[in-house]
Amino acid sequence: MSTDSFPIRRVDHVRHFVNNARQAAFFYQHTFGFSITGYRGLETGSRDQVDYLLEQNNIRLVFSAPMRPGHPMAPLISEHGDFVQDIAFEVDDVDWAYKTAIERGAEGFMEPTWLEDSNGRVRQAAIRTYGNVVHSLINRDEFKGEFMPQFREENEPGDPIGLIEVDHCVGNVELGKMNYWVKWYEDVLGFKNLISFDDNDISTEYTSLMSKVMASGNGRVKFPINEPAPGKKKSQIDEFLEFFGGAGVQHVAMLTDDIIHTVSRLRARGIPFLSVPKTYYDMLPDRVGTIDEDIEVLSDLGILVDRDDEGYLLQIFTKPVTDRPTIFYEIIHRKGAKSFGKGNFKALFESIEREQALRGTL
Repeated sequence: MSTDSFPIRRVDHVRHFVNNARQAAFFYQHTFGFSITGYRGLETGSRDQVDYLLEQNNIRLVFSAPMRPGHPMAPLISEHGDFVQDIAFEVDDVDWAYKTAIERGAEGFMEPTWLEDSNGRVRQAAIRTYGNVVHSLINRDEFKGEFMPQFREENEPGDPIGLIEVDHCVGNVELGKMNYWVKWYEDVLGFKNLISFDDNDISTEYTSLMSKVMASGNGRVKFPINEPAPGKKKSQIDEFLEFFGGAGVQHVAMLTDDIIHTVSRLRARGIPFLSVPKTYYDMLPDRVGTIDEDIEVLSDLGILVDRDDEGYLLQIFTKPVTDRPTIFYEIIHRKGAKSFGKGNFKALFESIEREQALRGTL
């Protein structure tokens, strides 16, 4: 019987620090279909930072921005560009989780503290992980509001596109650091290594990377961790590390149960995706067998398919959503498959290399 040595209920929210939170919220509302459901800023008594809460089904995104010179995040936004700063966990006991993480070797970012308003109180703390990313630890069992104290509820609905929950978040770390952070997640948070990929699995003629997928004890939280591997040219991980200024979150994968609908809506709203050659679809029936979807439709939309022992999955990747070639999104639809699309890596890498060549960074 396996035991969960660090219980995590779920990914509570993903916080981005950005230069302009109002514009970021507007973008995610009108492209990805999120509803703006919460706000914290000058009007609610926050004097130094503004926060917008966006929701779609079980996904919460928070966009935060400094409002004064001297805010501690301002130099990090300057260094990284808009970036994922916090992958927050909902936990049973914040004080136990923080104390245990520190005892197991984590570095503290924020000691346990209460946030309170008329709706009750929320306990939160935070620990550091790779780069400037943190994991907040949150429990709102004593809170009857919607998200956090000091947030004003908003009702600015988006037009949802069927995004359900965060499937996984991928971190890029420096050469030689993947196994360090794999061990950190094992030792500190009790994660297990689900899958490993080396440069034989994920490579092209020019570039390669190595990756290990870590999962929490209950399997609800999954974090692939990538590092570059030596190649003839600069890999996508090298490019990320250069333009981001170090380790950070490369992409967030969001789960849908109707990828054709979701991707069609995103394309109609102007979201650009990586594309693969049409020959990819010629070989698809032999590689993945019978699937429910029309391959012609998948080809038109550029959706990739892969199969494992438990079923198959469909996935697609946006191009970077900021000026820097850093953060992007994956849309994933699982039909039984628990894996991460190993059979698509080569086609995907070649697609990324074409984009890198256009940017002059290959």
